[in-house]
Amino acid sequence: MTGRVAVPDGPRPTAFSPARLGIYAFLMVSAVFFLMPLYVMIVTSLKPMEEIRQGALFAWPASPTMAPWIEAWSSACTGLSCEGVKVGFANSILITVPSAIIAITIGMVNGYALSFWRLRWANLLFGTLLMGAFIPYQVLFFPLVRMLAAIGFFGNLAGIVTVQVIFSLPVMTLLFRNYYASLPYDLFKAARVDGAGFWRIWRSVLLPLSGPMIVVALILKVTNTWNDYVLGLVFAGHRYLPMTVELNNIVNTTHGEREYNMEMAATLLTALVPLAIYFVSGRWFVRGIAAGAVKG
Repeated sequence: MTGRVAVPDGPRPTAFSPARLGIYAFLMVSAVFFLMPLYVMIVTSLKPMEEIRQGALFAWPASPTMAPWIEAWSSACTGLSCEGVKVGFANSILITVPSAIIAITIGMVNGYALSFWRLRWANLLFGTLLMGAFIPYQVLFFPLVRMLAAIGFFGNLAGIVTVQVIFSLPVMTLLFRNYYASLPYDLFKAARVDGAGFWRIWRSVLLPLSGPMIVVALILKVTNTWNDYVLGLVFAGHRYLPMTVELNNIVNTTHGEREYNMEMAATLLTALVPLAIYFVSGRWFVRGIAAGAVKG
């Protein structure tokens, strides 16, 4: 050890290079492009109809009011009933929570089995499962309707939860398989030497390490299920229509003058849950994606 301190050599990077300025400009334009519709929705939802008729689209409301939000939540008409989006909100919760728990749990077990247990034909099974992710799900509607109707699952809560779980399994399995493949195989071998079986290894070794990927899977699954329209329209039945279907019914149900402020408020209420999830756990999402993208 000579005690010398290493000094960086070479040209000092400039603070503002043309490439960096171009990146900043692109990011700013993209942010404005995506945030401007959100701003218009917010200010329109707070305006009374008298101000909306004046045509000042980007102007802040002179007399802000929460009446459109209250109407959208509790008394907006979705066809023959006028109960607002609160019914669809409750239905979306009933659909999203069990489908997310079931799909993530099964995806974890599938990924664990395909990563650590040298099953025969494992790669073939995994490829067959992933093939389902590339088939347009509209092609499967008719056979699924017939199958669910035969077992009494069509048009009820069990049916829509089952369909949501089925269509999310390929992605959930892929996420957890890639994540578990990045973990040291010695953990599995050490647990096997200690006499742990299939479920003990998953519960005691891998489950505590799965936090980042569980957050990623939870964000993807919750937002995908919450924003789904077609599956809810076809399989949920009239009693369990999700919030997106109720929002479409509100927009397409007009009695007299179209209430743009109420419709914008209903749209924002529908988007609150996915936006809140991203804002709360966005950094965990980035960590989990980076951890699960090491190996395939």
